[in-house]
Amino acid sequence: MGAPHNIKRYGEVWPEFRIQSGLEILEQLKDKVIISGGWAWHFMSEKGHTEYKHAHDHKDIDVFVKKENVAEVVIILLKEGFQKVWTRYDHLPSEENFRRYEKTVELENDKFHRITIDFFEKDDLETVEANGFTVVKPDILLSFYRNIHSSDKCWAVMAAKDLLQKGINPVGSPLLSKMPT
Repeated sequence: MGAPHNIKRYGEVWPEFRIQSGLEILEQLKDKVIISGGWAWHFMSEKGHTEYKHAHDHKDIDVFVKKENVAEVVIILLKEGFQKVWTRYDHLPSEENFRRYEKTVELENDKFHRITIDFFEKDDLETVEANGFTVVKPDILLSFYRNIHSSDKCWAVMAAKDLLQKGINPVGSPLLSKMPT
C-alpha cells in the first residue's frame, strides 16, 4: 500500500517526455495488451486532463497480456529497444508470470529517461474500453492494490472507490484527475 501523500507537493505534474514516451509504446501495443495501474486511470480520465503526479502513477507502465499475444508483444518491445530486466520477483511463483522490460532514452542536455514496463500474463481479465485503449475494469483494478499495484493513495484510486460505492461508473469522470479539496 502506498504511503500517505505529501499534500504540499499537490499540483506537481509529470514531465511531458514521460507521458509522450509512454503513449508512444502503448499506441504500438494497444491491440495486444490490457492496461493496468496508473496508465489505466489515465485512459479512464477525461481527455485533456492535467497530468498531476498524485492523480495517476506514471513511474512505470503496467500491462496484462493474454498468452496468445505474449510472443508478439515481446517482439514489439525488443524491436523498440526494450530489454528484459531481472527483478527480485522473477523467481517467485506467480499466476501472472511477471516480467519487466526497460528502455533508456536520451533526452536533451545528456540526461536520460528510463521507460519501465511491468508485464503480467493473464487470460481471464474483465476489461473496458477507455479513450481507445483496453483497460482493466475499474472494480477489478481497485482489487489489485492489495498485491500488484502500490499507489492506492492516488487521486484516481480514491475517487474511483468513492464513485463505485455510490454506484457510479468512474470511466470518464473528471474526478479521476481532480485535485482533492
